[in-house]
Amino acid sequence: ASQLSPHVIQIMSKRDYYEVLGVGKDAADTDLKKAYRKLAMKFHPDRNPGDAKAEEAFKEVSEAYEVLADEQKRAVYDRYGHEGLKGSGGGGDFGGGFSDMFGDVFADIFGGRSGPRRGADLRYTMEMTLEEAVAGKEATIRIPRLQDCEKCNGHGTADGKKPGSCPTCHGAGQVRIQQGFFTLQQACPHCSGRGTMVSSPCGDCRGNGQVRAEKTLSVKIPPGVDTGDRIRLNGEGEAGEGSAPPGDLYVQVLVKPHSFFVREGDHLHCTVPVDIVTAALGGEIKIPTLQGPAILKIAEGTQSGRRLRLRGKGVKPVRGGPQGDLLCKVELETPVNLTKKQKELLREFSDSLGQQSERHNPESASWLNKAKQFVEEHLKP
Repeated sequence: ASQLSPHVIQIMSKRDYYEVLGVGKDAADTDLKKAYRKLAMKFHPDRNPGDAKAEEAFKEVSEAYEVLADEQKRAVYDRYGHEGLKGSGGGGDFGGGFSDMFGDVFADIFGGRSGPRRGADLRYTMEMTLEEAVAGKEATIRIPRLQDCEKCNGHGTADGKKPGSCPTCHGAGQVRIQQGFFTLQQACPHCSGRGTMVSSPCGDCRGNGQVRAEKTLSVKIPPGVDTGDRIRLNGEGEAGEGSAPPGDLYVQVLVKPHSFFVREGDHLHCTVPVDIVTAALGGEIKIPTLQGPAILKIAEGTQSGRRLRLRGKGVKPVRGGPQGDLLCKVELETPVNLTKKQKELLREFSDSLGQQSERHNPESASWLNKAKQFVEEHLKP
């Protein structure tokens, strides 16, 4: 029997994938991606070092998104649930389409599966910085997987030649059983549906035809990718049984939290502290962007919370289109550790405003008017 891949995830007692992501069954692709990004950030191992529960939650969230983000797999899951994905590798990926899925169902009923299995799909989560995701990168990864045994050329025989036919099914991989008026066809119990028998097994793979090894791959990540995006490498999954094709490898992107920027689609957000003098009189502030330093112009009378836009300083979409913007939220900074002289100057400045507070402090005046109206309407007897 072939070795069990550690990438195969047991599907018993699984939570509903929609429940895992906290979305409805009619959720759009954008809703799925947004929910996955939020939960992946919450349970990411970097944010929860040593937390086994968070690690399991992260794996569960990634598995759920991997299935629901794929149109074909989502359709199978919606109709058949976890059972419909049974037998696939890589957290729910299946490579053989609907025919393989139905083959697994009938195999469960009639006692085995006929013919060699396609190799399992694998998933690799690639973590990267925001800078790397925006610029793109070429990375080298090492993937543990099942591959054909070199000593026996994947045949599982000691001499490296193709094994002989099964004497029970004569190479068909299936046998017929008469039950009353019905004739049932099932996988041959002698060769487990392979149609071949290894009399003298290979010493390296013990007759399996496959061994576990690591393969080094070069992966090119295009500019503009974001958390949840996947890159498919055809044929780089685990080797198939016998003449069956190998599975695929899915490289799933996870962008680490950034210390300065927060990404939302193709736009970036940041908070910029502004002193009260610059906010009142206007001025310029030099700020960092992913393309290099830029000048942020502060208009006279800028209020705290206002968002200023730098066009074209965001992210260029991975699928093409105009580059996003950088949105800078102004955070008014109150001066601290003032000297006696500075405090006196501020008091003089406050006195100079006199009775014109509404003119100089429009936000405060508006708030006071609303508060007064509330009191008059709801609190007065």
